[in-house]
Amino acid sequence: MSLPAHLSLILDLSPVPWTALSHSTPPLSLRAFLAQALVFLNAHLALRNENSVSVFGALPGRSVGLYPPPGRGHGHGRRQAGGEEEGSGGGDENTFHVFGQADEGLMSRVEEEVAGLEEVEEDTPPALVGALTKSLCYINRLSNPPPPLNPTNAAPAPPHARIVLFSVSQDASMAYIPFMNCIFSAQKLKVPIDVCKLDDSEVIFLHQASHLTGGAFVHIDQREALLQYLSMCFLSETETRKTLAVPTQDKVDFRAACFCHKEIVDIGYVCSVCLSIFCTPVAQCSTCHTKFSPDTLLRFGGSATNGHSNGTTA
Repeated sequence: MSLPAHLSLILDLSPVPWTALSHSTPPLSLRAFLAQALVFLNAHLALRNENSVSVFGALPGRSVGLYPPPGRGHGHGRRQAGGEEEGSGGGDENTFHVFGQADEGLMSRVEEEVAGLEEVEEDTPPALVGALTKSLCYINRLSNPPPPLNPTNAAPAPPHARIVLFSVSQDASMAYIPFMNCIFSAQKLKVPIDVCKLDDSEVIFLHQASHLTGGAFVHIDQREALLQYLSMCFLSETETRKTLAVPTQDKVDFRAACFCHKEIVDIGYVCSVCLSIFCTPVAQCSTCHTKFSPDTLLRFGGSATNGHSNGTTA
């Protein structure tokens, strides 16, 4: 019998890109996107009674948990002894209450967070690393549940978890190191990271995240068909995808960001001790403070008096 599945969504809620998307051709407003994302979430919940969801938002400079609300368990309905599910009262009789809770809870939280945004500078990047970190911590907690209060009860099986990240912003080179740490953590947890790119900005790091974790990267060419993309590319589990023709990346850009200026480089110099990357040869590594011989610097065209060091070309 297959294990339950947990789906964690990360929403890029930067207001400037969403304003541009709402005036693009074809237009895609944040509210229209959320409506289709909720249909996608409900489809995931409908596949299996034990399936669960969580949603995290990346806003300019900070990240927040959007769903489930604090104290609401793990984002899915739980049955009581009498057969009814918790919190089933007071809803629309024509709507499955789990769908209603997800729809109302997520929409209200997103509107609350977006309305609370003050004036932000256009170059303020979204806190994707913070949202990704919170998502991985949440998944790790699901994968390691506390022992049951009754020793005779079997511990619940950990769900298969995966992350779907919706991006509307370009890469933030300053976040390269913590972002790579998140990718390595996802690899350790065996959590694939799917990326749904809604605009045309460059996202080298997200290409690497989906490739290194075994996820899918899909650029939405026709925004009016967003729900079809979500259903065909992201609804299936990783095991099921082996028998499906899920879009793959023809070419992955593995360029990195230098540690000195936080800019993406085509050719870099790597410290032979801690593997820090620099755009020019330096006399002393700023990360591990390793010093290298003047001969090494001269061989790579550097100066022995420029304050930092490196030894290997990337």
